Amino acid sequence: MKRLASGLIQRVAVATVAAVAAAPSAQAAVLTMIPMQGGMVMPMVSYHAAEGRMHVRMPVEVPQLIPLLVSHPGDSFDPADLWFDALDPSRQGASFSRRYGFAMDVNSDPLPPGAQMWIRKLSGSADLRIYRYSASAPKLFEPIFGTDGVTNALHWNGMMFHPAVAAPPGTNELAATFEVFLLDVVSGQELPGSSSGPFTFNWTNVPDGRPVLRITPGGFVSWPSNTATNWTLECAGAVDESNWTPVTKAPVTADGWSGVVLDGSARQQFFRMRYIP
Repeated sequence: MKRLASGLIQRVAVATVAAVAAAPSAQAAVLTMIPMQGGMVMPMVSYHAAEGRMHVRMPVEVPQLIPLLVSHPGDSFDPADLWFDALDPSRQGASFSRRYGFAMDVNSDPLPPGAQMWIRKLSGSADLRIYRYSASAPKLFEPIFGTDGVTNALHWNGMMFHPAVAAPPGTNELAATFEVFLLDVVSGQELPGSSSGPFTFNWTNVPDGRPVLRITPGGFVSWPSNTATNWTLECAGAVDESNWTPVTKAPVTADGWSGVVLDGSARQQFFRMRYIP
């Protein structure tokens, strides 16, 4: 599985990224499912037989992608779960939401004989990642809609489902545009004129409270000296490395900032602050 490249990972001489510290939870919990992060936001899908095409009625509410560190401070995911690496604050700590879902309108006409509904992602924000999700055994966290190089289209049987959507924490807005169309099961071809046309899911995003990293041209990596002790500095040779190495040099403090001076070879590394529960 590819890693979610975070805007809070920095390389030497890269611009500073600001963040605000999150408050810890008094009663930490290990979660065995992905929270929805709010109420359901349901586009309603229907087939209009007279027109021979699909329709999608979009809600007006815009969900937020929220990192667990903000929505459930102090909590964590079970390391045995498939989404642990992508979503847990001690790993990639992505913002996420399951609020958007697909549902059939009760007033839909029956589909033509021999036709299947398919959902196709037409475009989307580069950092956005979408997964088919299930918290029931066997649990599922499977890339869909172009994530990790899989196909951008998905067969849908009409049962309501809520994909898990994730992105690096931040203040940026994100979007993905889809269409629903019919496929002839015999020919394997799209039925002409059956597409709903494009419709767009929009999300706002939330930063995760990670301490700011400041890197000078001279190789001094620093963070506010009042940063909570449950953050540690790590480095890696690439943003998508699976294993990041803790920086073990003892930090020095000056003018309200704590940090370490990098050796020559370390100046080609990427750095991040990792949350330690």
